[in-house]
Amino acid sequence: MKKLWSRLGVLLPCLLMAAPAAFASDPGTIDTGDTAWVLISAALVFIMTPGLGFFYGGMVRNKNVLTTIMQSFFIVAMISVEWILIGYAMTFGTDINGFIGSLDKVGLAGVGMSVLENGTIPEMAFVAFQCMFAVITPALITGAFAERMKFHAFVVFILLWAIFIYNPMAHWVWGGGFLAKLGALDFAGGLVIHILSGVSGLTLCVLLGKRYGYGKIPMVPHNLPMTVLGAALLWFGWFGFNAGSALGANALAASAFIASQAAAAAATVTWVAVEWIVQGKPTILGAASGCIAGLVAITPAAGFVAPLPALIIGAIGGVICYFAVAVVKAKLGYDDSLDAFGIHGIGGTWGSIATGIWATTEVNPAGADGLFYGSSDLLVAQIISTVVAYALAIVGTFILFKIISFFMTVRTDKNEEITGLDIGEHGERGYNYAIMSGSPFGETPTTPFGNAALDNAAVNSAGINGRNL
Repeated sequence: MKKLWSRLGVLLPCLLMAAPAAFASDPGTIDTGDTAWVLISAALVFIMTPGLGFFYGGMVRNKNVLTTIMQSFFIVAMISVEWILIGYAMTFGTDINGFIGSLDKVGLAGVGMSVLENGTIPEMAFVAFQCMFAVITPALITGAFAERMKFHAFVVFILLWAIFIYNPMAHWVWGGGFLAKLGALDFAGGLVIHILSGVSGLTLCVLLGKRYGYGKIPMVPHNLPMTVLGAALLWFGWFGFNAGSALGANALAASAFIASQAAAAAATVTWVAVEWIVQGKPTILGAASGCIAGLVAITPAAGFVAPLPALIIGAIGGVICYFAVAVVKAKLGYDDSLDAFGIHGIGGTWGSIATGIWATTEVNPAGADGLFYGSSDLLVAQIISTVVAYALAIVGTFILFKIISFFMTVRTDKNEEITGLDIGEHGERGYNYAIMSGSPFGETPTTPFGNAALDNAAVNSAGINGRNL
């Protein structure tokens, strides 16, 4: 009996170790656990776009809060339709000379319940997951031109941008295009999402011009609790964004999850620390901005780097993005309303370069080794891909803007900006405030003081820097 128990004692651990391998699905076979994780991740990424609406909505003046939220909310619907009709086909259809996907999957033709090629999930689950990426990317741009773009022009621009800029870039990196063949790595969207949207946003805000009164009147956030709520939803959804990009409930997803948390936390700390040193006061807006900056920076590297490099990437990202927002924007004088470029453009650029430095096949055998692991090839590929993303964003946005401007008015007029886009564009008001008299800019109360002169005095006495002035 003792011999039997001793043999069972040896056998049982072996059986337990072998069990995961015995029940794991091979590529080409649908795994229910992987499928569930990807669908949950798709839902997490979905909530990020309404969350972005709150994040941006709290940072604008109260007369433009509904317009700002409406832009994100409407994009969810419009780009979902575009993705089903043509976006998925352009991005993940059969590759045509490394440039674009063929139209063999228009309207999701041929995309049934079969397993994704070389995967363990149904292709339809992959369609849903990638749809949410296509949705949030153009929504990020809206932060750059907030409070000054007409809604009909916004609709046309975003739709054309998704078709002619996002879809090709996503194909080049994720759909087997020429950047993928070059060896570029982008785990969850540093190149495709953050650089593309941030640089496009900068280009568009320069083409539109500054908001009326920019630099002369306070344009401080009207509802910071709303912004923090939006940041929390973005942080929450980002786990689906990054860890979901492993396309399975596996060790790589866990690694990307931890990398995301590490970078977000580190960037929050460094942004607040630098802000405290430079401005003399730590702010909740700085903390919220820092966490987003860290998440942006780690996005391209999340599935390729270990936890310690993730901390470093996030920490540096927080510092770089702070100075891009608080110093560089002020010196150059462009009106990137809600710092889409300073956080997404700059953070995405740093993250893409950092991927070429710290990526390692020890974390992801399907990736490549970066500079600190003995190879400079990946860093070169990342730099080239970053330049391509900048060029596409700048040139593509410029061309689309000029075409749209030929057919319609893009910029709101002075009176509409003074009144607010909520009433001017949508006939609604976010808050039941009476319009103030005696203010040359038609501002509505944005602080408990309820008086324009006292509001300005409060802003000045608080020592708020020029970030949103």
